[in-house]
Amino acid sequence: MSNAADTSRTAKVLTLDGPGGAGKGTISRLVAERLGWHLLDSGALYRLTALAAQRRGVALDDAAGLERLAAELDVAFLAEHDTTRVMLEGDDVSREIRTEQAGDAASRVAALPGVRQALLQRQRDFRQAPGLVADGRDMGTVVFPDAELKIFLTASAEERARRRLQQLQEAGVDASLSSLLKEIQARDARDMQRSVAPLKPADDAITLDTTRLSIPEVVERLTEWLARRGLLTPET
Repeated sequence: MSNAADTSRTAKVLTLDGPGGAGKGTISRLVAERLGWHLLDSGALYRLTALAAQRRGVALDDAAGLERLAAELDVAFLAEHDTTRVMLEGDDVSREIRTEQAGDAASRVAALPGVRQALLQRQRDFRQAPGLVADGRDMGTVVFPDAELKIFLTASAEERARRRLQQLQEAGVDASLSSLLKEIQARDARDMQRSVAPLKPADDAITLDTTRLSIPEVVERLTEWLARRGLLTPET
């Protein structure tokens, strides 16, 4: 038992924080694959909590009910080829939790201190050898303050809305650029202004604006920074 605990405490961590649409999800997955590390999509936990609440008839302003749900959440992340299947109580909800409505509901749930506390240890449990790439909004500030490398990814709201529109269109979902932009701006404001774990870079984080960068360019920069910190093995 102590060996497992020691291993989790010493496992290296790379945190990727930032607003929605900055590229955290795709980049985190690619970097985790390149390193052979575990992956934590913390945003999915909040989306799953909101979805579980919807399925069980728990209101998004019912703090006590949401805290109980978060503490008992039956979830699993199954890595398959170039994607990750997200399971809630045995159901594949990968597509269901990626809608703008799910993201908006997750942002409301994430503003509740009790829910964040209930999910905190669950997120820390993902820290296992050889290492963890943690994607979220407070990974470097709250969940893994001792991470070896902290990155804060950002991009203009307009560029993030454009990227999201492209994702939805490729998935066959109708959406409007103007409505996406409004939703992103509202979510940014809520995430930055919440009282607990507001969205902001850690003091020791490197901020990277991805507005004019391609995904391969971002991955290459992260790889360079990882190499400088001695976090890459010869095989990677």
